[in-house]
Order: sequence, then C-alpha cells, then structure tokens
Amino acid sequence: MAIYRFRVTFEDYEDVYREIDMPSKGTFLQLHEAIHTSTGYRSDVSSSFYVSNDQWKKGTEIALLPSDRKKDTGVLIMENIRLSKFIDDPHQKFYYIYNFDRPYDFHVELIKILKEEDGKDYPSIFKTVGDPPKNAAASNFPLSAAVEDDDDDDETPTDDTEYGVDDDEDFDMFDDEEGESGEEESSKESSGYEEEY
Repeated sequence: MAIYRFRVTFEDYEDVYREIDMPSKGTFLQLHEAIHTSTGYRSDVSSSFYVSNDQWKKGTEIALLPSDRKKDTGVLIMENIRLSKFIDDPHQKFYYIYNFDRPYDFHVELIKILKEEDGKDYPSIFKTVGDPPKNAAASNFPLSAAVEDDDDDDETPTDDTEYGVDDDEDFDMFDDEEGESGEEESSKESSGYEEEY
C-alpha cells in the first residue's frame, strides 16, 4: 500500500508545520484527526478540506459536520472519502479550514509517496516544527471571547455620542449664544473694575 506524506502548514504561520504519513486508503476524516492529534486542537468541530490547485484556489469541498445547506447541495463527507480519490498529482494540494466558528486556514500538500513500512502504524506524525498558535486553543472557550466583545460594544455608543454630526450642530448653536453672552459678561466685568478703581 502507498503512504502519502503530507506537509500541513498554518496559512498565517508558515514556520509552524507538521508532516503526517497517511495510508492511501485512509479517509479525509483520519487526516483531519491526525492533524489535530499533532496540534492539540479539538477535532469535533465543523471543518472542510478543499481540493486545490497550485495557487491554493478552493475546488471540491469535503466536509466534517456540514450545515444543512451544504448537505442539500450534496457536499462530500470526510468519513466517506478516501484520500486516493483526489490524489491526481504527486504534489496534490488541499486547502483546509478548521473550525468555521473561529477558523484557522491550513495548506496541506502531498510532498512524498512512500512504501508502507512493516509493523508501522498509520496515520503517523513524521515531523513536528513549531508550536501551534495558542489563541486557536483558546477559541474553544467562546464565553471569554463574548465578554471581550461586550466591552467593545460598550465603547462604541459613547464614541458615536461624542462625535455625532447632529451633536456638533447643537454645540455650534450653543457656542454662538455663549460667545454673545460671554461678551456681555466681559463688558460687565470690565465696567465693574472701572467702578472699583
């Protein structure tokens, strides 16, 4: 049996990657799980592989936990699709989106086709380089993120109130009145000084 060695790289962190050996008869679900065994992220979240060209343009989607809309359009399901079905190129690429709620994008590229080694279990993590970003793991706790978002929302109305166009017009009218009354007060004060001296 052929063994596919994939390099899985974070799109935004090119110095963090994993090399994973997968059996050709393995499924996209097994690759998905192997990726997250190597990163420490949860694997039970909605994610998708997309068959890609050399420019990482997304083609056919292979999904895990797809939405009803995707199911209605006949999206392929990870657990049902073998890797070999979409390996047409010795450097086949897949664009991979992990966790649609708080997505991380990966580039998955076939870098070698090997022969199966006797006595070796697959999937197998061949190489690990760099630590995955911690905030991806934190994305599993949406409660704290929601609290932060609420803080941001509280600030927004204050800014609108201070800098609203209507408010500026009102202030301009008050400025004119204050200017006139200010002149009267200053003349009274000056006359007051004159009377004292």
